[in-house]
Amino acid sequence: MNDDELREHLDSAVDLLARAAPIALQYFREPIEVENKGGDTYFDPVTRADREVEEFLRAELSRRFPGYAILGEEGGEQAGDPALAAAEEVSGKNSALAARAAGRFSKLRWVIDPIDGTRAYISGVPAWGILLGLQDGADCLLGVMQQPYTGETFFASRGQGAWLRRQGEARQMRSCANTRIKDAVLYSTHPEMFAEQSAAAAYRRVAGAVRLTRYGGDCYSYCLLAMGQIDLVIENGLQPYDIVPLIPIIEESGGRVTNLEGGTAERGGFVVAAGNAQLHEAAIELLNGNA
Repeated sequence: MNDDELREHLDSAVDLLARAAPIALQYFREPIEVENKGGDTYFDPVTRADREVEEFLRAELSRRFPGYAILGEEGGEQAGDPALAAAEEVSGKNSALAARAAGRFSKLRWVIDPIDGTRAYISGVPAWGILLGLQDGADCLLGVMQQPYTGETFFASRGQGAWLRRQGEARQMRSCANTRIKDAVLYSTHPEMFAEQSAAAAYRRVAGAVRLTRYGGDCYSYCLLAMGQIDLVIENGLQPYDIVPLIPIIEESGGRVTNLEGGTAERGGFVVAAGNAQLHEAAIELLNGNA
């Protein structure tokens, strides 16, 4: 995908989340029924806002980008149809060209988290957001986080920087330059993420070394990292839709995000994000007990 195509996809993603924002906002801080997807095992809330936002985004993405795969928290995986996507691109041209173009679309997938931070949402805390990202295989091409209550849109695409748009004005974001763990501000959504003994021990090693530890934030924490407001975000038990749209925002701001082993974070699990590569390396060393 060339730069012009990537820019068109990013513009569409930003536009779609702006249009989805009122759907989520109309139920925020209003009485709303909450269902528990976790049953008797754990509390995993979902609301009509989650479902309606995802339904809207799926319908619009399917209309604008026919044939692309879609992964969403509430609706699961929708397989793509590369031939359909290619035929749309070369509409009016010969079928042989469409067939050759199909290879360009074979791994393209939109990733949706309609309300990242549903627990915050139902609590009236404006740390939730609507997430949308685009992958080409394991490569995260672009990502957008819309926070309707604050009126902020965080967005990034490969090679084009990370940006924050608020009140009609956009400014480029840069993550922090701090490289010392002892001066770092660390965020995680909640301590229960580290219930497993090995994960808890790893987390405590970093939490005990930083200047300040705070909880809460969900997707907003990663955007604060991209803004340079905080230094580290460490979380566990993430799903792909929790992190894929945020990867370009973090990386294009100058930050680094990986799994616990230092590999790609696009599958979720234990995720480590830092404002720069040096701080990230120091955090990884501590987490793995090597420092």
